[in-house]
Amino acid sequence: MSYRIAYTNDADTGRRSLTAERRKLFENGMTALALKPYGCGSTSVRGDHDRRDATVGNIAFITYLVSPSVVTVTVVKLVPLP
Repeated sequence: MSYRIAYTNDADTGRRSLTAERRKLFENGMTALALKPYGCGSTSVRGDHDRRDATVGNIAFITYLVSPSVVTVTVVKLVPLP
């Protein structure tokens, strides 16, 4: 089962700041994360199982929330890596 990916306005601004090539790599990584939101090298934040940090494709560092009841991953913070 694949989770739907949603972005807050701030996270989407960070995503749009990526070059087309880097955005494609990032989106590929997010597709993998949508399949396993508790995996993909992510770690829980402060012991909250559904609040996660991850580096996606060596492109960006993200913080996201997993909402199993609505099968959605919401990216709340996205920091592009150099």
